[in-house]
Amino acid sequence: MPVSQAPSVSSLAAAPNDTLLPGVATQDPWVGSFLAGMAGWTLDAFDFFLVVFSLTAIGQTFGQDDKHVTYALFATLALRPIGAFFFGGIADRYGRRIPLAANLVLFAVVELMTGFAHSFVQFLVIRAIFGVVMGGQWGVGVSLAMEKVPLRLRGVLSGLLQQGYAIGFLLAAAAYYTLFDKHGWRPLFLIGALPALLVAAFVMTKVKESEAWLAERHSTFAGIGRTMATHWKLFVYFTVFMMAMHMSSHGTQDLYPTFLQRQFHFNSHQKAAVSAISMVGAILGGLCIGWLSDRLGRRRAMVFAMVGAVCVIPLWAFAQTIPLLIVGAVLMQFCVQGAWGVVPAHLAEMSPGSIRGSLPGLGNQCGVLLAAIAPTLEAGVAKRTGYPVAMASTAVVVFVLAGILTMVRGERSSMALRKG
Repeated sequence: MPVSQAPSVSSLAAAPNDTLLPGVATQDPWVGSFLAGMAGWTLDAFDFFLVVFSLTAIGQTFGQDDKHVTYALFATLALRPIGAFFFGGIADRYGRRIPLAANLVLFAVVELMTGFAHSFVQFLVIRAIFGVVMGGQWGVGVSLAMEKVPLRLRGVLSGLLQQGYAIGFLLAAAAYYTLFDKHGWRPLFLIGALPALLVAAFVMTKVKESEAWLAERHSTFAGIGRTMATHWKLFVYFTVFMMAMHMSSHGTQDLYPTFLQRQFHFNSHQKAAVSAISMVGAILGGLCIGWLSDRLGRRRAMVFAMVGAVCVIPLWAFAQTIPLLIVGAVLMQFCVQGAWGVVPAHLAEMSPGSIRGSLPGLGNQCGVLLAAIAPTLEAGVAKRTGYPVAMASTAVVVFVLAGILTMVRGERSSMALRKG
């Protein structure tokens, strides 16, 4: 639809169909857009956790210890904001489809390059490029999906989309468990290339452009910059809010395998199994709390999940038996990732339509940078108190912080969206 023929926001607001974000309606099918956004996030998580699982083996290949290989993880995290800025800006200027498809193609290239890296320096550079890819995918995929899904299902579908991260973890664990012993780490990174190219082709041939973007798009990058500057307070809030959310996630996940090894003396397969089981709780939590947010509101559902996470801490950190340990792990990720599942819908609803491709993604990726210190702080406390006390105390602080930040700003309720 040419810009001159794009319907006005006010006329769209009066339309009976409420499938999009504020003021925009459409008859476009939404399933393909949603699946494309979810598939991209799942593939990103799949790749990221392949590095986590293969950390020691990668170091042995390149003659590096674990500490030096973790620089690859840092490089990925450090460049995620660049990807959010770059791909998000293109999405707000030229539409959601093209940058999403380009991101997926670049993902496939990075996968192949990772599998064939000849030196550790090459590996680090490739993983830095992947950081740009991973940082750009979330915001673009979320904006396309949330602008098209039905309002009545937006919460539960937001939860499902976000748990593409947990699904990616499960797929990485399955690939590592099945193939690593026979073939090593390199072939693992070749698996995701073909699916990424197929999803990219699907986006370009089957997915229609977002009518929300057509109605509110900027004609220049300068216009996008001015709008971003106008909403700088919202960007600061997104960054701090997402810092707290990432701290709650990384604070309960990153050192958990080490906790299992130190406290329960688990081997690598046992650690992977318990971690994978906890991700089942994460997927269920994303769906359930997302569904609840459609009925109680986004903020109330998230705070409910955070309160539940606080209540689960004693069982999660101080379990005395293996069955109780597993129950605690499942319940904790149910609550934490349940709250996370509301995030795509919540941020998309609060964002102005003309910068919805860039603002949520950039705030999210800047937030993860600020939260990157959480595992280090947690490990430092563990040296003095032991892992159970360190994990419990860290969890209480970050859950309370996330709950407070969730409530300090309003939300675009379902009723408000219906009224435009």
